[in-house]
Amino acid sequence: MARIMIVDDTPLMRTLIHAIVTENGHEVVGMAVNGKEAVARYPEARPDLVIMDVSMPEMDGLQALTKLLEIDPQAKVVMCSTFAQQRFVIEAIELGAKDFVVKPFSALRVTEAIDHVLNR
Repeated sequence: MARIMIVDDTPLMRTLIHAIVTENGHEVVGMAVNGKEAVARYPEARPDLVIMDVSMPEMDGLQALTKLLEIDPQAKVVMCSTFAQQRFVIEAIELGAKDFVVKPFSALRVTEAIDHVLNR
C-alpha cells in the first residue's frame, strides 16, 4: 500500500482519482487544488507518489513538479492532463515526472501508472 497525494483543481477529478487510488488499496495522504498548495503540503504528507494535473491556477503542475523535486529529489510524480500534446509530455518527463496519464483516462491506466512508478 502506497501513500498518495492528489493534486487537481477540479473537485470531480480529485474525487475520481481518490476512488481509483483507494479501490486499489492505497492511502490518500493529501489533496491539493493547485501546485502552490501541493508544494506547501508535501513535506507534512510525505507521500510515496503524487498524481498531479498540469493545468492549474496559481502554480501549474510543471512548476510544482520542479519545486517538489527541489524539496525531495526522490519524489515520484505522475503528471495527468488533457494536454496530450507531445511537448507537454516531453517537458514533464524531462523535468522529472515518472509517468504521464492523459485525460480522460481509465481506472486501469491510472492503476498501471501507479504500479509502474512504485515498482521502478
